Amino acid sequence: MDWDTHRYFECFFAVPMLGAVLHTVNIRLAPAQIAYTIDHAEDDVILVHADFLPLMEEVMPLVKRKVRLILLRDDPAQDPECSFDFVTSYDEMMAGPATDFEFPDFDEGTRATTFYTTGTTGEPKAVAYSHRQLVLHTMGLLAGFGPIETSNRLHRGDVYMPITPMFHVHAWGFPYAATLLGIKQVYAGRYTPANLLRLIAEEGATFSHCVPTILQMLLSAPEAADTDLSRLKMLIGGSALPRGLAESALAQGINVYTGYGLSETCPVLTFAVLDPDDEADVEARLKTGNPLPLVDLQTVGAG
Repeated sequence: MDWDTHRYFECFFAVPMLGAVLHTVNIRLAPAQIAYTIDHAEDDVILVHADFLPLMEEVMPLVKRKVRLILLRDDPAQDPECSFDFVTSYDEMMAGPATDFEFPDFDEGTRATTFYTTGTTGEPKAVAYSHRQLVLHTMGLLAGFGPIETSNRLHRGDVYMPITPMFHVHAWGFPYAATLLGIKQVYAGRYTPANLLRLIAEEGATFSHCVPTILQMLLSAPEAADTDLSRLKMLIGGSALPRGLAESALAQGINVYTGYGLSETCPVLTFAVLDPDDEADVEARLKTGNPLPLVDLQTVGAG
């Protein structure tokens, strides 16, 4: 339970590589629902940022299983008060002596991560992802986005900064793709418009992704008028991109376009592929686009 940080990024790799399952807790659920997902996923260890301790004060009394807690904090001197104990803190673990660890070899079908959606009815619904699924999704992303340095593609010259929560389907899988590309990555922590715009400018971010409401938040921020966004490529998903919002983003210099996917598909299925002739075509940017390589997609009519 953390903001978008390097710690979360490290857990994306370290936990599954141990042979354990990474449960990216959906912090937007109600306390009772979070407790349900902790029990349902059979969590043993929970890493909790100090900012979420007030939330955990409501969650922990509802959790039925015994769990161990590890504290995450931005300042090692921070000693927050709470009603439960931590076995250690993340920074204390990192400060300990380095040890050799032989990562186990296991079947590619082994479960690597799990995430809970809100669910249309009843309790939150679990979606699990195997090591094979994560690898194939990463390969599909790079095959679809990364072959050439043009238009809206992700390539080895980019600086990547996600603005999709890392708890939500691995920030759409792009941290894995960015790592395979070996490109610079920027993790913003807690989302505030001023901080996001500052990092885009200072770190030279060129590729990101978010939902329409976050894009609207960025464009509406007072700092946006003084921030150069002309190098930023922005993939929009989660809901349809309104034409007016796309036009506002283009006016700010953002290369904005649409993708489509589902939590159950890890998640990206399609994205709008822009040829040079499409650059000025707003409608082309609003289309769900073409399937990624390795995606078998069937389109059917209503009924």
